[in-house]
Amino acid sequence: MTKRSGPTKCGHNYRKRSAARLYAVQALFQMEVSGQSSESIKEEFITYRFGEEIDNQEILEGDIDFFSILVDDAVNYQALIDQMTKRALVDKWPLSRIDPTIRSLFRAAGAELIRDQVPPKVIINEFIDIACAFFPSGQESKFVNGVLDHMAREVRPDDFTIVG
Repeated sequence: MTKRSGPTKCGHNYRKRSAARLYAVQALFQMEVSGQSSESIKEEFITYRFGEEIDNQEILEGDIDFFSILVDDAVNYQALIDQMTKRALVDKWPLSRIDPTIRSLFRAAGAELIRDQVPPKVIINEFIDIACAFFPSGQESKFVNGVLDHMAREVRPDDFTIVG
């Protein structure tokens, strides 16, 4: 994982896109447990959550457009993302057994991997940092790393091809 400047806890830093990724995971989790629509969740997060304080650290305003894209893509491509996730899991470990926060993280990360605009390693590192924020023990971050690496290699294999 690359070292970043700024306040860290388990290596995370809340820049605008980083904050948007965190908020997307939280929004997807809230949608799953509450049954709210993506539009109402996005409105709530943009109005009330962006810029909130977590662990006595103010989070930057998130990139609203990026947040909206991640949430929309995670919803629109959920079946595809869930299939990619299932293929990355051990055969006897169904997606339904995954913690809902981690499942939401996989959906947000999968949505970003599908967009093909940010290098997969950057996406993986960003979402590992988010896993560390939610699960500071570090065990879940190793699990997230393995699953996201598998998903990234499936959806963007050319980014892992060694040239030379």
